[in-house]
Amino acid sequence: MKKFIAAFFIAIALSAFFTVKLKAEAIEKPSVNAHGAILMDAETGRILWGKNEHTPLPMASTTKIMTAILALESGRMDETVTASKRAAAAPKVKMDLTAGEQVRLGNLMLALMLESSNDAAVAIAEHLAGTVEEFCRQMTEKAHSLGAVNTIFETASGLDAGNHSSTPYDLAIITRYALDVPGFVALTNTMDANFSSDKRSYSFHNKNRLLNEFPGANGVKTGFTGKAGHCFVGAAKQDGMQLISVVLASGWGTEGRNQKWVDTKEILSFGFANFEFKTLVKEDDLAGVMPVTRTRSDDIAFVYDTGVRAPISKEETFSVEIVSPVSMQAPISQGDIIGTAKVYIGEQFHAEIPLVAIESATRHDFKTSLEKVLNSYFSLITKEEPNIILPEFFAFPELLPPT
Repeated sequence: MKKFIAAFFIAIALSAFFTVKLKAEAIEKPSVNAHGAILMDAETGRILWGKNEHTPLPMASTTKIMTAILALESGRMDETVTASKRAAAAPKVKMDLTAGEQVRLGNLMLALMLESSNDAAVAIAEHLAGTVEEFCRQMTEKAHSLGAVNTIFETASGLDAGNHSSTPYDLAIITRYALDVPGFVALTNTMDANFSSDKRSYSFHNKNRLLNEFPGANGVKTGFTGKAGHCFVGAAKQDGMQLISVVLASGWGTEGRNQKWVDTKEILSFGFANFEFKTLVKEDDLAGVMPVTRTRSDDIAFVYDTGVRAPISKEETFSVEIVSPVSMQAPISQGDIIGTAKVYIGEQFHAEIPLVAIESATRHDFKTSLEKVLNSYFSLITKEEPNIILPEFFAFPELLPPT
């Protein structure tokens, strides 16, 4: 009866949320000209702010982020690429490759990301996949595997074609992945590059103004086409927090060219000014206590298996919902998962983590006691290790003396 009463009150406790309220303070949201935009935390993938962030739009040369990912992951940077007629015929912006010209793949990557050379994109795609079309198929497949399911690549350069499009959200998660690809950050942060092909010498300067104009900037890629307008995927890191911004269609002409930088700085400044990392759940902290039957113990404690932290604004609250059974039967081993904790920021689900038992509970009832006696008896007689398991109807805990 005591266990039933305990289970009843614990069930009420475990079914409830506990909520942590920070000091409520209204914050001014970014105001940008871009048709689509987003601000994402790179560590957790949390969206901190967005505008039409799931709307597919042309993305111009921000496409080349994925081109660079596939190239870097190929591990073929030292191979020599022979430019085709198709590569040489690519429209500007270009490095003016000629058909048959040979260039190291790693050097083509500098032209691709520093000055957005379209002929370099075609040459890279053909070298790695045989055709641009096959390379684009691989780009789209890779995007979808990362969760960028609303992205379609039909060019390796970002030039307008067919259904070539992405969303601010998709570009942010692609960039989140790219920042962890070995060599990507170093490539996009290279300010100047000089190299030679078998026919001529090249000199390139990074077109990413953000690297010089925003504290902690470390990426990523500009873009423009007549259909897409001026676009930019940016990244910056301050005080250990890495943020990713995306602006699509910030405008056209000279005004739009400058507006993409204005929009990007507005978004990143908003993020760094209003968000900071908070520990929402600590690993191994006590999460609750659960009644346990058919054992000598009345209950067992459980803890959070992992910690959770996230960037939180001054106006947000977070809560944790404990989801576990009302009670459990022994046996339970230390480390067994006995429930989950769901973490919410405001009303938005953020993470789910396991709850684990911090101790073991050995089964103790008439059945298990009788099994132990029989196994001990027959081991003395046979000198072997018997394994007697009785049917479940032998389990009558009320037959045991009080403990």
